[in-house]
Amino acid sequence: MIAFKTIAYDDDRKRIIILDQTRLPEQETYTELETVEDVYNAIKKMQIRGAPLIGVVAAYGVVLAARSGDSRVVEDACDRLQSTRPTAVNLFWALKRMRHRLAYAMDIYAELLQEARTIESEDKAACQAIGTMGAGLVKNKSKIMVHCNAGALATSGIGTALGIIYVAKQQGKDFTVYSSETRPLLQGARLTTWELTKNEIETYTICDNMVATFMPQMDLVIVGADRITSNGDVANKIGTKGVAIIAQYYSVPFYVAAPTSTFDFSIDSGDQIPIEERDENEVRRFHDKCIVAPSAKIRNPAFDVTPATLVTGIVTEKCIVSPPYGPSIAQLR
Repeated sequence: MIAFKTIAYDDDRKRIIILDQTRLPEQETYTELETVEDVYNAIKKMQIRGAPLIGVVAAYGVVLAARSGDSRVVEDACDRLQSTRPTAVNLFWALKRMRHRLAYAMDIYAELLQEARTIESEDKAACQAIGTMGAGLVKNKSKIMVHCNAGALATSGIGTALGIIYVAKQQGKDFTVYSSETRPLLQGARLTTWELTKNEIETYTICDNMVATFMPQMDLVIVGADRITSNGDVANKIGTKGVAIIAQYYSVPFYVAAPTSTFDFSIDSGDQIPIEERDENEVRRFHDKCIVAPSAKIRNPAFDVTPATLVTGIVTEKCIVSPPYGPSIAQLR
């Protein structure tokens, strides 16, 4: 179904191969990561991104450290990779699993490689299950709005939000996708439209400030997530909260698609989610040209938090979670 691959681990050469997402849509370029520092930079610079994929790549980054056979080197690698991005909880979830496997490993490299492969296969299976679970939400001839990229480019499988769209297409449904551009790094314009059109799905790009104009035409909004709290608050790419507010105003169902690894059961609400603030030049410059007055100050939060009250439902690999979210999410544990 998917006409590209985001990640592969070459066991013979002991290195990770990733699709460099900073080159899209102009170039489909694959890059080799040979060291933990390569993996750190790839995550930090968003050569790979998307909460589930970050977790998978980080796990394989630990495998690179395991080539040494030294548990201390592996622990240091976990610490280093954990410092890349603070919001996406899948990163911490995957590294916690790798640390746990390390604690009992007899053959460090072989067993950590096995654990990373398991994390990857679980991600693929979760994506497929989310797609199947959520495809019933997509009606024939419908119009669907998405924000940022929660597709195959954000996972090792078919994606979360876009996974639903891919399965719906497999079921023979006819629909159109509207993808908001997602400033400042344009993941919606650069990435979502690239992968959807590559997989032959009719797609329109709209600027972020056009969402309210087109929302009355929509039948459904589906987005991904980087962290979901115990009460159903959702951290996702900046701009998601605004889309949710507009969707509620026009009575358009707003669904979140995410695996259970994206749930953070340890925190009660979105107020406790750490929000990554990224380099101001992502906003200040566009195609290496300054577009903001040099003396102006910049804020660049990478995520916002959508309150649970704006979320119609959360599609997971186990079920579609519905309000009231506190009890429903507790059952996922």
